Amino acid sequence: MSGTAARYLYLTRHGEASPDESRLTDAGRRQAALLGQRLRGVPLAAIHHGPLARAEQTARLIAEQLDNIPRHLSPAAGDYLPYLPAREELPPEAADTWTGFLNRFTAQEREQGPALAAAALADFTGPVPGDEPRHELVVTHNFLTGWLVRAALSAPEWQWLGINHANAALTVIRYTPDRPPALLLFNDTGHLTPDLRWTGFPPELHI
Repeated sequence: MSGTAARYLYLTRHGEASPDESRLTDAGRRQAALLGQRLRGVPLAAIHHGPLARAEQTARLIAEQLDNIPRHLSPAAGDYLPYLPAREELPPEAADTWTGFLNRFTAQEREQGPALAAAALADFTGPVPGDEPRHELVVTHNFLTGWLVRAALSAPEWQWLGINHANAALTVIRYTPDRPPALLLFNDTGHLTPDLRWTGFPPELHI
């Protein structure tokens, strides 16, 4: 009877997108290629990506730097609100700001997110069946990255808010059968040239 083995989940936000978000910019394409080069030594079993063009293009450009890694479209890797906190869940000093931010989204966006977030936890997290560790890349968006990092740290559900991820940065979470999830790497931009780092962040968070 086979047991369970570790899963190594590699997360990245898509490369920098055009203002209308219909495609990657030149910088975004360079970011994706550099991330693909960084991942050449990783035994990836699959690349999952969301349905929007900026995620699909990023996944394709990453895959071009690798050897025959299958790509899979996953709605659970898309761009959505993973959890809508009640006002009383939020820290008092941030409640007005975050409630106002969440209220800008449509009713449809607010309603669809939680089910997709639950699917992402089911599809992408936890140990895997069998005896061999599995390495997978998910090319997604800022919100889902924050949601999965929050879950790995057992933080309150509202705390996906405020976890920001730069375009084409790399986060790695390890899930093993005998211990809690481990955040091995977060928002690492070491593979990007200085001019390509921190895009997707507000200026005050450029470090």
